[in-house]
Amino acid sequence: MRELLAVLLGGAVGTALRLGIDTAIPHGDDAFPLSTLAINTLGAGLLGVLVARLWPRVPAWQRAGLGAGLLGSFTTFSAFAVSVVALSAAGEWMLAALYLVATLGLGWTAAALGLSLGRPREPEVTE
Repeated sequence: MRELLAVLLGGAVGTALRLGIDTAIPHGDDAFPLSTLAINTLGAGLLGVLVARLWPRVPAWQRAGLGAGLLGSFTTFSAFAVSVVALSAAGEWMLAALYLVATLGLGWTAAALGLSLGRPREPEVTE
């Protein structure tokens, strides 16, 4: 029950954050979806940091609230897919391809960077 409540609360916060960014950086169906790209890239990086830094130390309900709840609702595959289809339907094939490649490349890079930044560092040994 605690995990479900954490996901509900995290989901509400993540959705509100997403809406705020979408409102601040609007785009039409035939324009590059910069807000969705920024949200998904930021979310991938943050999830990487959380997985590397917090997941080993926090209880399951916190992982559920932050991962599936907060970042699951903040980032979204469906918005990404709709943007690619909308750009394609508007005849903007190059923009659709650019967005597809940028989302995958930046998402992967942000997740890898987040995991790297989130890993605890080994103390340096000096002799």
